[in-house]
Amino acid sequence: MKRTLSAFALAITAIVASSSAQAQSGPRAFTFIGWGDVPYTIPADYAKVDRLIAAMNAVKPAFSIHVGDVKAGNTPCSDEVLQRAFDQMQTVEQPVVYSIGDNEWTDCHRADNGSFDPRERLARVRQMYFSKPGTSLGKTTMTVESQALKNPKFAKFVENQRFVRNNVMFDVPHVVGSNNGFEPTSPEAVTEFFERDAANVAWIKESFALAQSSGMSAVVVAMQANVYDTRRSAGTSIPVSSGFFATIREIAAGARAFTKPVLVMHGDQHTLELESFRDNQWRPVANALRLQLWGESKVHAMRITVDPDMPGVFSFAPLIVPENGPY
Repeated sequence: MKRTLSAFALAITAIVASSSAQAQSGPRAFTFIGWGDVPYTIPADYAKVDRLIAAMNAVKPAFSIHVGDVKAGNTPCSDEVLQRAFDQMQTVEQPVVYSIGDNEWTDCHRADNGSFDPRERLARVRQMYFSKPGTSLGKTTMTVESQALKNPKFAKFVENQRFVRNNVMFDVPHVVGSNNGFEPTSPEAVTEFFERDAANVAWIKESFALAQSSGMSAVVVAMQANVYDTRRSAGTSIPVSSGFFATIREIAAGARAFTKPVLVMHGDQHTLELESFRDNQWRPVANALRLQLWGESKVHAMRITVDPDMPGVFSFAPLIVPENGPY
């Protein structure tokens, strides 16, 4: 039976854990913020996101990671909508690392999205959000590794990023909801999927190998998709869709070989969850946690304290904006 902490239980547990961790934090400890799946209801949510960003700026994290979906799946994929979300990210005082979501491109063929070509929209997102490969977003930027700059074979994948902070590796592959963009009825979607899936697998595998050979204290994998897509696999014994098999396999294998703490952070289904990461056979990976962030109507975020010198490395505390409503 799948067991996840409710949002309320996680909030209480995380606050206690975080307070304890802060009291015992070592000289290399730092905090980053995970957020995503906002803004959804536009234009009403723009003000909520502004308030969330103000709260983030007040906390002064080392950086934040936006796990994608800068719009809802039933709103236009226009340049104006994408640009507005980009402009809001640029008001964050600290560096922002952005992982592309499915709503930015895979769903854009829908009539209520504007009947765009998804591949054209993906190219536009890459052009808009990754005009400077190897550099984060935000008012203050930081240098990140870009797969596009490291390997000519994957030259188009400017969005696949990696960086290290205080002996902890952060890996950001382009893995999205909607079955990772794998639509067997569309030859163009199939071609795009297999090319991107190969790039993601290579990037994840390389990141874990580097973390192990470099003696990293922990690894964080941040992406948009909840790879256990129960919406597409109702009635099956293992809620995993075909587009995620390779991603799950590579993370599970990498984490098990690494043996130290691993955090897999994502958005997609908008409820707060914290549990073990599981492999394709639904077996928990002993040293890996999965954190799903709030989103959609829940315009809040999560503070993650990372202490490389503590046994569990990670502790969690919600960043709640009361004016933004329920969580």
